[in-house]
Amino acid sequence: MSFSLAIHGGAGVRRREAMTEKAEAKFRAGLAASLAAGHRVLAAGGSALDAVTQAVIALEGDPQFNAGRGAVFTAAGTHEMDAAVMDGITRAAGAVAGICGPRNPVLAARAVMERSEHVLLIGEGALSFCREQGLAFEEESYFYTERRWRALQEELERRRIAGEDRRDDDARHGTVGAVARDAAGNLAAATSTGGMTAKAPGRVGDSPILGAGTWADQSCAISATGHGEFFMRYAVAHEIASRVRIGGESLAQAAGQVVAELGTLGGSGGLIAVDAAGEVALPFNSSGMYRGQIGEDGVALIGIYDEPLTAQE
Repeated sequence: MSFSLAIHGGAGVRRREAMTEKAEAKFRAGLAASLAAGHRVLAAGGSALDAVTQAVIALEGDPQFNAGRGAVFTAAGTHEMDAAVMDGITRAAGAVAGICGPRNPVLAARAVMERSEHVLLIGEGALSFCREQGLAFEEESYFYTERRWRALQEELERRRIAGEDRRDDDARHGTVGAVARDAAGNLAAATSTGGMTAKAPGRVGDSPILGAGTWADQSCAISATGHGEFFMRYAVAHEIASRVRIGGESLAQAAGQVVAELGTLGGSGGLIAVDAAGEVALPFNSSGMYRGQIGEDGVALIGIYDEPLTAQE
């Protein structure tokens, strides 16, 4: 049976006029590295769960993306990261929220799923658990990037003078995620994020909330990105899965319609999804979404704006 993998690096993208050729090449290379990491697992007969984990680890280690090393700052100048993983065949799941320290939040979520009786751990309790499990930790300086710090200062100044929010999506939010179908037909999803720039300390978005930003069952697997409050209020990931599983809609139809409907309500963002047949959907209603997909042929297809995916050399 065939396998397929899709990834996203967030619906928060730079405006076209601000995207240099060099910057775009770096984003595309980061997405290609993530696809390659997941593809290696699937091509070797590995599980969808392992594939999405490895794909997200690659993105968490790339400071260009808002997860792990490149996470945005809260209003207090700190980092609070969220992540989740879910296995479609068993619906086993794990998630963490409001943490800073573990090098890879997605591995923290996976540890919760595999080594605890719980689904979601937060804050200090989650960090204590991660230490007990021997996960790799980093100092706060590891997660610092000048671009994210500058974005925080600009947003705090805008709020101080009550100016109009003219930031592009890249300065507001971002997330990374992966979904896969392995050769055995199993599905899985993983999502990781630093949240929204200048978010209130303690704020948790949709990424670690099952059925909102992350979901996997035997019909499809989904990882979302965008304005998390809307994705939570409308249970976006579960809504799509329900339309596929119960309503009999195709993945493309269900995912496309839900994302479009969300846009009319003011919810900016997008998602990646894969169904039981390995078909992939990548809808978004924002200015763009860093995204890519790959199959058995090993050809990495990547896109950023509203245009067809192109092969990455």
